[in-house]
Amino acid sequence: MTRKAGILLLLTALAMLTSCEFISGIIHDDEVVARLGNRKLYKTELDAFIPNGVSAEDSTRLALQYINTWATEQLFSDIAQQQLSKEELDVNAELEDYRRSLLKYRYEQRYVNERLDTVVLSQEIDDYYHSHEDLFVLDVPIVKARFLDIMQDSPNLELIKDKMSSSKIEDLEMADSLAYSSALRYEDSSEKWVDMVTFARNFGTDYGTLLSKAGKDGFIEIPDERGDVKIAYICEMQRVGELAELDYCEDRIKDIIISTRKQTLLSDLERELLSDALDKETLIIY
Repeated sequence: MTRKAGILLLLTALAMLTSCEFISGIIHDDEVVARLGNRKLYKTELDAFIPNGVSAEDSTRLALQYINTWATEQLFSDIAQQQLSKEELDVNAELEDYRRSLLKYRYEQRYVNERLDTVVLSQEIDDYYHSHEDLFVLDVPIVKARFLDIMQDSPNLELIKDKMSSSKIEDLEMADSLAYSSALRYEDSSEKWVDMVTFARNFGTDYGTLLSKAGKDGFIEIPDERGDVKIAYICEMQRVGELAELDYCEDRIKDIIISTRKQTLLSDLERELLSDALDKETLIIY
């Protein structure tokens, strides 16, 4: 290359650089909220991260969180560029693997969504339940129960307890009505099974402690230091080691059946793609 040609090439590069900087300045004609070296974070980028309607305090917290994340990523990128070898900096293969995996996942999702039958018949649920009973042996107790949180000095406490332990519709309706006007909280879960780990959260304790306080009359009562008392009436219970009732397992069985159908679709798709490629000889195995 001649000296004159080299000078022209240098001037052209400088002109392009100046043009890029000018365009960048136009595009980012915006307030700078953070700077790291020659890199800038603009207010518009920050605003896009912060949801509308948040309080000033939350807005400030989210802004600082975003700025710190942005700065940390830049700093890690810088030190990686400095410290990693040329081979370690080459991520093209990993990026291509990720791209293929992402495209595969997206197509599989579309393929499954267009073909998956999500209707599960009662007979299918029943058949699966009786064929796989070992899967539904309980590792935590489950209960059907009613829960009451009420002040200890409430004049309606004993009456609500009496009515909530009844099996008569009119008594239960009265318990619900009285609790509505005088209790802090009342829930009737007597028609559905709830695992004791979840139910114990109503009392702020573990289910072992809760069960240790259960009386022979089916009641569990735990007073609170705030002056209220939390009460449960256990209508039914299944213990650890027992086969869970079918109605407790239904949702789980539906998920299993639908998941199995999904995996079958994907396996069939894989076989069809390979078979088609072999038939058309686009795939040749030597």
